[in-house]
Amino acid sequence: MGLISNGTTIFDAGTLNVAGSLTFMKKLTASNSATLSFVHGGGGVDFSTFKEYLFTFKNIHHSTDGEATFSFQGSIDAGSNYNVAITSTMIQAYHGEDGSGGAAAYYTGGDQAEGTGFQNLGTDLIDDNDSSASGKLLLFNPASTTFVKHFLATVNGMTDGSPPYTEVRYSAGYFNTTTALTRVQFKMDSGNIDVGDICLYGIS
Repeated sequence: MGLISNGTTIFDAGTLNVAGSLTFMKKLTASNSATLSFVHGGGGVDFSTFKEYLFTFKNIHHSTDGEATFSFQGSIDAGSNYNVAITSTMIQAYHGEDGSGGAAAYYTGGDQAEGTGFQNLGTDLIDDNDSSASGKLLLFNPASTTFVKHFLATVNGMTDGSPPYTEVRYSAGYFNTTTALTRVQFKMDSGNIDVGDICLYGIS
């Protein structure tokens, strides 16, 4: 038996029918990069056509000896500054390779209250050769001149511990501005992004 809404079959015989589609815009590949920036109007990036955008992160690995935090911010002044006011929250869940730990909790180190710093996406990422972080970020209607700009992110990484942990960070919030975002930048809080890919898609 299928699920039908307003004459449209949503789910039937094990198949999910999704009306929307993804439009690939740009892929950035890190190579000991201090920052990775997506710029409206550059290289296929268009933050005005869609109401929702998806960034995907694959095997993000940092160059710092020790721990680092993967983060992002936006710009409303053509990249002169990446300091838009953000209000956000974060929760974490983790579990050790040896079965230790295993908990979920609100993470105060990942939130902002009208802060203008880079938003934490993944913390305590380690520099082991086989370690990395992967995940996604949804950004809603960045070109709006009426509403604030909401975001949701999920990032899983291999994090600090003896032995290491798998840790997922769920963050959400909004850029508290009614000015259009024209750029989105990613970086580590310490050192560079050694390797990894970030892709941008528009969602229709």
